[in-house]
Amino acid sequence: MGRVENKVVVITGAARGQGRSHAVRLAQEGADIVAVDLCKDVENAGYSMASNEDLEETARLVRETGRRAVVKYADVRDYAAVRSAVAEGVAELDGGLDVLIPNAGILPMGPDVTVSGFAASIDVNLVGVLNTVHASLPHLRDGASVILSGSIASLMPPIGEDEMAGAGYVGYRFSKHALVDYMKELTLQLAPRGIRVNSVHPTTVDTDMTNNEAMFRTYRPDLENPTKDDVAPILATLQAMPITHVSTADVSHAVVYLASDESRYVTGTQLRIDGGALARHRL
Repeated sequence: MGRVENKVVVITGAARGQGRSHAVRLAQEGADIVAVDLCKDVENAGYSMASNEDLEETARLVRETGRRAVVKYADVRDYAAVRSAVAEGVAELDGGLDVLIPNAGILPMGPDVTVSGFAASIDVNLVGVLNTVHASLPHLRDGASVILSGSIASLMPPIGEDEMAGAGYVGYRFSKHALVDYMKELTLQLAPRGIRVNSVHPTTVDTDMTNNEAMFRTYRPDLENPTKDDVAPILATLQAMPITHVSTADVSHAVVYLASDESRYVTGTQLRIDGGALARHRL
């Protein structure tokens, strides 16, 4: 306990999924949290986004650990909104930012997703991350940690199944791939201040982003009402280990390490939580 004691953390996409998991896990280790989310549906995403109640529940869970939580509503596609949310949130926690996790993301799936879904993926998953990082730069303390939310999709070459996944997935993969290069360059820019920049790259994570009707239908178009169990055998073929996905906690454990001073000289790293997926594909 106390691995990130008294650190101030900003997390976008904090209302549920990986964002909530990171917030609670970091609070358990002593951090105070600025939890940011849009809490409105995103056009062309293909599934419902988190609600105001979801974000408030994240804050409640953080406070239950004895740490402080500040809730801010903002669309990461809107630079001015993100800048205000970060500045106000950090100010409410006495100023200064120690850990930044621009986690907000969407994954429109399906062969019927058009170029609008492609654009939406890039707007949220790439532009939204850039907006969040750049809005936070004035607040980062020396020695801070920036943790980008990547994906093994960014490290794998395009495969035949991508056509089935549709334009939204192509935009998602492109966004995550672009962030790999961005992370490398940002690492060099911030290193003189001792600020670390790293990425976590999970395989499929058990969240609403992957557990929705659009995703199930993409993998099992042969079924009228496919379920999570119906797509499990397909997802299991991705990893070398006998798993269909990882949990949010699996990713959060890696995030805690990168947020803590235990990783004070770890920067420019792409940390894979993928059950051997890339190894299986000889990558």
